[in-house]
Amino acid sequence: MRLFIASPILFYDYASLKKDFSKVMEGKWVEETNLHLTWIFLGEQPSAAPWRERLRQLAPLGCPASLKGVGNFGDPPRIFHAKSKAKVLYRKAAEIRRMGFKHYRFTPHVTLCRIKRITNCRGYKELLETYREKIIGEIKTEIALYESDLCPNGAIYKKIEAVTT
Repeated sequence: MRLFIASPILFYDYASLKKDFSKVMEGKWVEETNLHLTWIFLGEQPSAAPWRERLRQLAPLGCPASLKGVGNFGDPPRIFHAKSKAKVLYRKAAEIRRMGFKHYRFTPHVTLCRIKRITNCRGYKELLETYREKIIGEIKTEIALYESDLCPNGAIYKKIEAVTT
């Protein structure tokens, strides 16, 4: 089983953002129903049972966290993402770490697209600036254990267990 712990996202207008950025870049967009903030990628596991038990010890996020602005990782850019600098996310990440979950350099983000190439660099930079201060969605308070099945058309996520308010 390929497992990860994540929080689902509410995106305010994903279609418009995709339309805007598709004019200046090519890539593989994440389906809106698959958008999430990953807390921990657990990788291949023999069973979900021990992770379900550990998840139950976590409290949900105290409040929704805003997604504000977009950016990219890589040089040249390879991952296009929505950002969040909400303090509640860093506090939750520290709590998760204290509970014995190991995660590597937590950077709160939601992957939106795997970039193949930027077709209009100037237009891309202008759109990044346009979206810099824009609140584009929120990270829900739920924290869930998911199974990820990799298929030719993309990953299929199945929620196994969740902690909610």
